[in-house]
Amino acid sequence: MIEVRKADAPLGAEIAGVDLAKALGDAEFRAIERAFVENAVVVFRDQAIDEAQHVAFSRRFGALEIHVLTQYLVPGHPEILLISNVVENGHQIGIADAGQYWHTDLSWAAAPSRCSLLYAREVPVLGGTPLGDTLFASTCAAYDALDPSMKERLVGLKARHRYGDRYKTMSEAGRSERAPLTEVQKRATPDVIHPVIRTHPISGRKSLYVNEGFTVAIEGLPEAESSALLAELFRHATRPEFIYRHRWRAGDLLMWDNCSTQHKAVADYALPLRRLMHRTTVQGSVPV
Repeated sequence: MIEVRKADAPLGAEIAGVDLAKALGDAEFRAIERAFVENAVVVFRDQAIDEAQHVAFSRRFGALEIHVLTQYLVPGHPEILLISNVVENGHQIGIADAGQYWHTDLSWAAAPSRCSLLYAREVPVLGGTPLGDTLFASTCAAYDALDPSMKERLVGLKARHRYGDRYKTMSEAGRSERAPLTEVQKRATPDVIHPVIRTHPISGRKSLYVNEGFTVAIEGLPEAESSALLAELFRHATRPEFIYRHRWRAGDLLMWDNCSTQHKAVADYALPLRRLMHRTTVQGSVPV
């Protein structure tokens, strides 16, 4: 029997009574999907799944993305992106600095992803305390809390999203050791334009669809006005009252809605403490 235990936040819930290593019936899956739409972030604890099972469960929510950073995909399972600080034979096996800023997965794509599913294989622990938490902010709650005058100001505005700038910013700040994007990867990730206010394709709720990771400008506004407005929206969207903080355990399968949340990884660990995560990403729709 599925049990949904809501977090003490505007988003987040634990779904208990599910073994993702086993095939799910249609009724059971519908209950999971309903809980996911209602809570935006859900976790299944104590799972023991392999790559094929991870991919199979993810596909129940839609077709899967193949990430542009092909050097970090799991051999034999290109739908899985490795997020890890582990070094083997002198090379990073995955993205070590993934998501250490507020962002929404693939907002830089013409049709951003519906959701992401992250499976914790190894979690860094120090003195019995897990490290590497992930913060999630409800951009629906953030929209609802805007002043009526700000809601009116944002109607019809569109924003430019860009992938490559984040690489440059982190590299210049000495916060990333990733190789620069190749020319092929740059051509695969051109700038895109999305509405600042997005309507969720399933729930119909409105959300703020800008994030500090990939949103670079408000179209049609002078640069100074655009920068000031974005900075204000970034601060508002990540206010403490909109946030759920997830403390990881090995065996967690956590999934989040990219239409209505932002997230940020807490980088409070380093080798020899190892972190190894597998992420799948479900294709989504063009924001409206």
